[in-house]
Amino acid sequence: MSLRLGIDLGGTKIEIVALDSGGRERLRARVDTPHGDYDATLAAIAGLVDRADAELGERAATVGIGIPGIESPATGLVKNANSTWLIGRRLGADLERLVRRPLRLANDANCFAMSEAADGAAAGARVVFGVILGTGVGGGVVVDGRPIIGANAIAGEWGHNNLPWPEDDERPGPACYCGRHGCIESFLSGPGLAAGFRRDGGDALRPEEIVDAAGRGHAGAAAALARYEHRLGRALASVINVLDPDVIVLGGGLSNIDRLYGNVPALWTPWVFSDRVVTKLVKNRHGDSSGVRGAAALWP
Repeated sequence: MSLRLGIDLGGTKIEIVALDSGGRERLRARVDTPHGDYDATLAAIAGLVDRADAELGERAATVGIGIPGIESPATGLVKNANSTWLIGRRLGADLERLVRRPLRLANDANCFAMSEAADGAAAGARVVFGVILGTGVGGGVVVDGRPIIGANAIAGEWGHNNLPWPEDDERPGPACYCGRHGCIESFLSGPGLAAGFRRDGGDALRPEEIVDAAGRGHAGAAAALARYEHRLGRALASVINVLDPDVIVLGGGLSNIDRLYGNVPALWTPWVFSDRVVTKLVKNRHGDSSGVRGAAALWP
């Protein structure tokens, strides 16, 4: 039975899944991402593939990889990656030599959106916007079951637009790795939430600790989450105004903040250019495994 491997190369972890021809999961494993080290990242991915071959007792035919960026159609080099040590590298070619079989790369948010549109939280919807709220902020667009890549391979990259309708204390905004200030990613990523909490006088807490503190009545943490929701509402309103999706699916670590799904649609309404807003905001069905499932599906 033909096996397909999917790999999700994230900012904090690298995960692999093996799916059989019926879409059933045969293996899953993950390792920490070697932050800042390109060669170690290659070795970690190759090690996961070798491990899968050994544990399955057979060699998977194909490998699909979701990455936090994209290979440029012009140069074949990785661009737009918040895992900056990948930028300017021939990641696909380097990995294909190591894993010794056909390999396809795609943006991780595209993989996530494909997975959720196929059999996840947005199954049956015609136009889906998949959002990654994690180490970075990414987006993927699926229409009629097909990912929209775009002429420059950047469709869905909303994270590097400026935060829309900024308030006075949001200008010029935090510095972003892309070289600009005030990008959506710099506000809405996990590190962005934590940095904003510190800027407003809070302790050095991780995003999940801020959420927990807010739930326990910590006023500063509650205020930080309220600001986060307002910013997310404005940012998604700008997407609705351009794309008008049926469903927006959230993924990444911050998608586990349950209050977002009730609060954010109430906040985005004033910014959407419509007399009513029927777009649904939903949590992913496949958890943090959605992206890796989409990566495996890069090979039909």
